Amino acid sequence: MKTALMVLLAIASIIIIASVLLQSSNSDGLSGSIAGGAEQLFGKKKSKGYEAILSKITVVSAILFIGLSLAIVAIF
Repeated sequence: MKTALMVLLAIASIIIIASVLLQSSNSDGLSGSIAGGAEQLFGKKKSKGYEAILSKITVVSAILFIGLSLAIVAIF
């Protein structure tokens, strides 16, 4: 049981790392946060496509990572 949870935790962490690294950067630095903040808030959101899939994979694997971490701590 312990080994299976550790393996699943390792797989979830690798998936999180890969999905975060594959996502494109959308920050413009300090000038973008001052001037273009409203554009990001009310602008076009990409709800379909590659970036949306990576975002969903990141969220699911992060939830899985947290759940597995708590389960491992609870067991020991």
